[in-house]
Amino acid sequence: MTQERESLPLARFTVLDLTRVRSGPTAVRQLADWGANVIKIESPEHMDTESGMGGARHGPDFQNIHRNKRSMTLNLKDPKGHEIFMRLVESADVVVENFRPEVKKRLAVDYETLDACNPRIILASISGFGQSGPYANRPGFDQVAQGMGGLMSITGLPGQGPVRVGVPIADLAAGMYAAIGILIALLQRDETGKGQWVHTSLLQAQIAMLDFQAARWLIDNEVPSQAGNNHPTSTPTGVFKTADGFINVACSGELMWKRLCTVIKADVLIEMPAYRNEASRLQNREQLNDTLNSYLANRSSNEWIEEMNHAGVPCGPIYTIDEVFSDPQVQDLDMAATVSHPQLGQLNLVRNPVSMPGVPSVAYTATPERGQHTEAVLIESGLTSEEIAALRKDGVI
Repeated sequence: MTQERESLPLARFTVLDLTRVRSGPTAVRQLADWGANVIKIESPEHMDTESGMGGARHGPDFQNIHRNKRSMTLNLKDPKGHEIFMRLVESADVVVENFRPEVKKRLAVDYETLDACNPRIILASISGFGQSGPYANRPGFDQVAQGMGGLMSITGLPGQGPVRVGVPIADLAAGMYAAIGILIALLQRDETGKGQWVHTSLLQAQIAMLDFQAARWLIDNEVPSQAGNNHPTSTPTGVFKTADGFINVACSGELMWKRLCTVIKADVLIEMPAYRNEASRLQNREQLNDTLNSYLANRSSNEWIEEMNHAGVPCGPIYTIDEVFSDPQVQDLDMAATVSHPQLGQLNLVRNPVSMPGVPSVAYTATPERGQHTEAVLIESGLTSEEIAALRKDGVI
């Protein structure tokens, strides 16, 4: 670990990363970004029959999600490999995995096994559907969780049929919840001296992400439906057409509604019975949207964005991804982090969105090559050069 990274808040923790694809790596990335000593444990190249999982190693996805780690190769199916892994567990703080429950037990990386080796260890597990129940050993996939978690039934235009979200939100949410759980477990360990098993799943995370849409059913027995670009319960909040494109306007409550009418010079709408309060506006949403579009059609998107924000009405552009990173506010937020990769040269990654002014800035490190740090990690664990050479000869590393 570089001296720069040693100054980061999580530098005192060692994390053994057994994860693949996205949900697990998303969890580990939160720890790695804040300085944890993350050791990514991968199968030796001769064993890797699923090299496409998570995308090509030198592709943008893999490079973005596995930054700030070290990599070692280890055959966990070999008794010698498992012995080395348990040796690493002895001095580690966290193990993160996203195997199916039955695979975890078959590889003997379950919590009972790790706890017997190191009672302070925290095991974080992410599965598709949970660690128990009738679907526990089904393979998990983000889009399946989006469907089972209800998200696809409320995404898209009314009557369109189910629509997936444009990012793997179940994977990402599961990873973020797992990271939060790990940090909570580390805090509790400071009090109890004991580690524990933290686990979540794509399905649980997706249901939790439904938030108020789930509460509409649980509390009011209301089944939400597709609302397209309109907010499900607030109007006028949605996408509106201007003279040269589209903008988002978020107008909730009477104060915002009156501000909007004033800024677009449509005060006459305030007194109309169809729009007299939020309930009536919601009931007449389609008519109201058409009316607002007729007012907004006489000026450009940029003009309306400036005027509405100046008047205190939330409003913004609808960007393509390239336009996102060209926006002056995004540039001020410095959301692209540059790393130097020995083969790929300078790369821009997506910067962690959390800022802590009291934490020193640190340059991100590029995603390692497979097994790039195997020898260094094993030497740190007390193995000799001769022992490492023998392991390599036997295909254990």
